[in-house]
Amino acid sequence: MRRTDRLFSLILVLRDGRLHRAQDLALRLGVSIRTIYRDMDTLMASGVPIEGERGLGYMATAAVTLPPLNLTLTELEALHHGLAIMSGSDDADLQASARSLAAKIDAVLPEDRTAEPGGWGLAVYPLADAARGFRHMPQIRAAIRARQKLAADHRDLDGELRASVLRPLQLEYWGRLWTVTAWDEAVGAFTVLRIDRIEALRALPGLFVDEPGRTLADYLARAGAAD
Repeated sequence: MRRTDRLFSLILVLRDGRLHRAQDLALRLGVSIRTIYRDMDTLMASGVPIEGERGLGYMATAAVTLPPLNLTLTELEALHHGLAIMSGSDDADLQASARSLAAKIDAVLPEDRTAEPGGWGLAVYPLADAARGFRHMPQIRAAIRARQKLAADHRDLDGELRASVLRPLQLEYWGRLWTVTAWDEAVGAFTVLRIDRIEALRALPGLFVDEPGRTLADYLARAGAAD
C-alpha cells in the first residue's frame, strides 16, 4: 500500500473520534508500530486535527471553522479549483501563495457540512491529485440528487483499472481530496472511492431506490459497528 493510501486509511479509521492504540492501527494496516508513529507525525504536521502520543493512543478531534466564513461544498470545490490552477502557474510567487493558502485551509477546514459526517484536511496530497477528479464532481453531485446509477472506471490501490456500477450516496471532503461513498453493484458491497482515481464516468439509464442494506444510513451504521 502506498503511503498516501495508508494515510487516507488512517483518517477513515480515526474519523469515529475514538482513541486508537498504535499497535491496533499497525495490525489493522499490516505495518510496524514505528510506521504508525511516523504517519501520525505526518498527519499532525499536515494540519489534521489529531491528538495523542506514543504509548497512549491517537484520536481525531472536531474540525474547526474559520470565522466568519462557512463555505459550502460547492464553494470549497470552486476554491480548490483555483488553487489547483495557481499551484501549476509559471509565476513562482503565485505558486507558493497557492500552496501556502491551501495549507492554511487544510489546517482549519473552513467549511460547514451541516448534517454531513465530519472530515479533516489532508495536506500531504498534492493539488494535482484533486485536480484530476474535479471534472467528475458535477456529474456525481447530480447523480446523488437524482439517484442515478453511474458506471465508473477507476484505479484500485494496486493501480489496476476496475469497472464498477455505483449507486452514489455521499461526497466527502478531506482537504484537497474528495471521495464518493457508494454501493458497488459489481461486488455487492459499499465502497469509498477517491475521485481523483476515477478515469471515466458515465450515467446509466437506470435509477435506484433505497433498499435495505444499501443506503447511506446502512453504510454509516456498519462503519460505526466495525470500529
